[in-house]
Amino acid sequence: MKRLWAPWRMDYIQSPKEDGCIFCLKTESKNDRDNLVLFRGKESFILMNLYPYTNGHLMISPYCHTNETNNLSDSCNLEIMTLANKSMSIMKKTMKAEGFNFGVNIGKAGGAGIEEHLHYHIVPRWSGDTNFMPLIGHTKVMVEGLKETWDNLKPHFDLLKDKIHA
Repeated sequence: MKRLWAPWRMDYIQSPKEDGCIFCLKTESKNDRDNLVLFRGKESFILMNLYPYTNGHLMISPYCHTNETNNLSDSCNLEIMTLANKSMSIMKKTMKAEGFNFGVNIGKAGGAGIEEHLHYHIVPRWSGDTNFMPLIGHTKVMVEGLKETWDNLKPHFDLLKDKIHA
């Protein structure tokens, strides 16, 4: 069995946790840049991961506080899939992403870091993006800061308003 080491995730594990659900708190806040929220749909929203595996690591979360996909309406599930497709198109265009990891971790046994509120991950990938730095040097190379990535992506997500809410 091979192992993938991600020592930078210790920042997330050891950081103080806010009281309440992080996804619910972000939906209530109006400061989208500080919260890294890129888009607010009718039933779900897109935000950047504060502790990304790579640049452009996004999450899509329903507003509904649930840990079960069966608790989401058909329209919410459709909106999440539509936003995932639109997000990947935007990242292909703006970040030249060549592929993606897309999915959801459900429950502790399923690997969910935040079990109580569903959230889907979209991780852009590039050919040859696995390198020796995280494995040998315990250093992760992030080519752009979170706020800079948000600034670059946000105008493209703003264009979705008319397409998603139509």
